[in-house]
Amino acid sequence: MGKARQLFQIISYLQYPLLLVALGYMVYPYFAGFGTFWAAANNALIFSGLGIGFSTLQDTTRTQNDFSRRIWQDPRKGKLALVMIAATTLVFLLIGMYGLYVARSGIIKEVSFGTLMLGLGYMGLLKSAIEMHEHHRIVA
Repeated sequence: MGKARQLFQIISYLQYPLLLVALGYMVYPYFAGFGTFWAAANNALIFSGLGIGFSTLQDTTRTQNDFSRRIWQDPRKGKLALVMIAATTLVFLLIGMYGLYVARSGIIKEVSFGTLMLGLGYMGLLKSAIEMHEHHRIVA
């Protein structure tokens, strides 16, 4: 493994503390009161998007476990996974953009930036998933 690839692999482990921060924001309203729920949910979405973004820095030439190996080796399962990730990415980006620029008030407006950040994280995930599918697919 090259030095740059190894460095990015190490940096990708920052995903775990970022996801722990997101989890912390999700449980915060239980302690501070549910009046803070939507602000906390927005922050949780932001840190989830960052965590997913950092997870895409992992080496895509290796799989992390047997479950992902079974998905990416099977061309049909891999394509289905790519379609699902792409659809989820599109939904998050559209909801985030709608909430940020169109919605006047309400829940969508309150979590729009977080949803947009999650969509950006998923965009990186989609790119990594495409690479995983290319590297691990078994051609019959």
